Amino acid sequence: MIGKARKKLISLEHISPPATMEAICPICDRSIPESQKDAHHLIPKSKGGKTTEYLHRICHRQIHALFTETELAAQFNTTATLQQHPEMVKFIQWIKTKPNHFYEKSRKSSRLKER
Repeated sequence: MIGKARKKLISLEHISPPATMEAICPICDRSIPESQKDAHHLIPKSKGGKTTEYLHRICHRQIHALFTETELAAQFNTTATLQQHPEMVKFIQWIKTKPNHFYEKSRKSSRLKER
């Protein structure tokens, strides 16, 4: 008898992702190099989230530098709402001027440090 996990792995082996498929960051709309690809839970796992989207590492870090997990779960649980926040708008305008592989460490928001 084959275990459930093994059955799932066997079924996934038959499905191969297209090699030419390029990931596009839903935050900044730029191509994501493999070295900069991060999976972001739209609703944090600690708040029961399961779905993820691939983002640039710098976009992902910026989101977590600006928002708490509670805020992400309640208010900013879609890429559209994240893109509309004034701080994210400024960040997106800035990051679009950088190459796709660009990375710089994000600083925590002073608003989050006070807590």
